[in-house]
Amino acid sequence: MAKILNDINNILLPEVCFGCNTQITRGERILCAVCRHELPLTDYNYTDQNTVDHIFYGRIPINKAMSFVFFTKNGIVKNLMHYLKYKNQEQIGGFFGDWIGASLQEEKTLKNVDVVVPIPLHPKKKKKRGYNQVALFAERIAQSINAEYRDDILLKVVNTKTQTKKDRQLRWENAKDIFQLNVHTKKDFTHVLLVDDVITTGATIEAAAQTLFKIEGICISVLSIAVVA
Repeated sequence: MAKILNDINNILLPEVCFGCNTQITRGERILCAVCRHELPLTDYNYTDQNTVDHIFYGRIPINKAMSFVFFTKNGIVKNLMHYLKYKNQEQIGGFFGDWIGASLQEEKTLKNVDVVVPIPLHPKKKKKRGYNQVALFAERIAQSINAEYRDDILLKVVNTKTQTKKDRQLRWENAKDIFQLNVHTKKDFTHVLLVDDVITTGATIEAAAQTLFKIEGICISVLSIAVVA
């Protein structure tokens, strides 16, 4: 009966690929097989030095950094991030979290991660959007690497506008002092995996990390779904 109802639902409200907008078949999720095959994977990992590491050189002492796919001006990843952030499609974060999380389970550099912390939204923006687009992604990553998901450590206290079209200097100026530590939560951890959706200049991650470094003796690694190519 459940299978019949599911088939009827698919006929009346067919699922479509968020990459190319074509109808997806049974067994596919979020992306059709073609779009999934065409995703521009970075092939970065937490062992080798990579472009994401280089973004933070000389800026903040990040332990390791990695992104899963490249974000380009046009393409599948841009479509996915747009749906994730602005079209109430939070499940896209879960899709990437499951996929990336499975590939991270054997990463030795993440074995001692205590907590996975998503870049927070300002409360006004979160209320308007209804969710933090990074939260479900971060939750699935935490489950995969046996760490604790914590969204109560870092607070965003300045409601910044989107920075998509701003240059590096403007992004940095807008990112300074926008985060604070939550004084009412326990800080009983030593290794944080800081998670975001897209890394462009690294200004947001840098500002969040600078705030977290106020906690004595912590180590920070970084993970994002995408990095701007």
